[in-house]
Amino acid sequence: MIDPFEALRAPQPPVAPDPGFARALRARIERALLASEENTMTVTESTRTPSAEGVRLHTVTPYLAVADAEAAVEFYVAAFGAQRRGEPIMMPDGRVGHVEIVLGDSVLMLADEYPEMGLLAPVTRGGPTQSLLVEVDDPDAVVGRAVAAGAVLERPVADSPHGRGGVVLDPAGHRWMVSAAGVRPGEVVYASLWTPESARAERFYGAVLGGTAEGSRLGMSGGHAHPTLMACYAVPDVDAAAAVVRAAGGHASDPSDQHYGRVADCVDDQGLPFALWSGTSGSPGAVAEEVAHLVLHVPDAGRARAFYGTVLGWGFRPGGTVDGWNALAGDTDLRPRTSVWGGRPTAAAVPTFTVADLAAAVLAVRAAGGSASEPEERRFGTTADCADDQGGRFQLVQR
Repeated sequence: MIDPFEALRAPQPPVAPDPGFARALRARIERALLASEENTMTVTESTRTPSAEGVRLHTVTPYLAVADAEAAVEFYVAAFGAQRRGEPIMMPDGRVGHVEIVLGDSVLMLADEYPEMGLLAPVTRGGPTQSLLVEVDDPDAVVGRAVAAGAVLERPVADSPHGRGGVVLDPAGHRWMVSAAGVRPGEVVYASLWTPESARAERFYGAVLGGTAEGSRLGMSGGHAHPTLMACYAVPDVDAAAAVVRAAGGHASDPSDQHYGRVADCVDDQGLPFALWSGTSGSPGAVAEEVAHLVLHVPDAGRARAFYGTVLGWGFRPGGTVDGWNALAGDTDLRPRTSVWGGRPTAAAVPTFTVADLAAAVLAVRAAGGSASEPEERRFGTTADCADDQGGRFQLVQR
């Protein structure tokens, strides 16, 4: 006998996944987890910088044969700022069988020459057979240190369509292409001071910092009731990132193509404006030369960590202030250094500018109609908390 309920039962096709729901759910889960982590992590755990031993290996790790491994390590420390990683492994005949150093987020392995295995340094073999690219913040300074430490200058530092860089041969004969570091996802590529009156702001900051906004990576934009620094962050795909902004509780305009790349104007879930950018050429450029440190003041640091961790992929470690967190790209600080400070009444992005003479700069702030605290010694330099003549907050530091 046919069961009437079986006969009348309608088929139930599977429901197609909803990407928007998935993004929103992920943002809610990350926010809850980060808020829980914030309550349990101690400040003592926080301030530790990842050690050289903690840097992981990537898919490809160079392993160099050098004429003198111990001398090579000394050179890389002096020239490129490398960190030693563990102790060398010595062979019975006195040669270094293995030693490691860390450059940025990468591990470099070294060993002395072993002719019996065909492993010879370029100086012995007759020249390099490969080039090593190292990205640094200041290629001019690094190439200068390398030459002073014994490298041979093959190509002086100069600008090119691919960026600024130069080439040196280290004492073992390896060829190093020293290049200005590119912008990583989540880093600031452009920043603009939002202020009620841009002409007034240009006069103020010109008097305090010198120069004008013209030709600077730090722009000025008037007509904004609430002063802040508006940061534009690099992302691999602006359209996908804008969708994540909306799913995470923020607002994002429809992305548009500009002569310098594809951009979208956004506001986070606590009212802080920012922008997203992606492109392969014509980048506005990193602002680390203009802004030494960027602090996002927000009411709720847990929400901010969840939002920016979801949208930009930032990681975080606790900083040196209560409810303060340093943002990370992988295991390293962003450029410029970026932090999130919670417990503030309103959201604003506050920049720090480096000055050569802090006492003179503080007097200039006050003379231009702004306010400035007395200089204070801190672990990273002497600082003063300031506000411009329209209420925009900033900090000055003398290192």
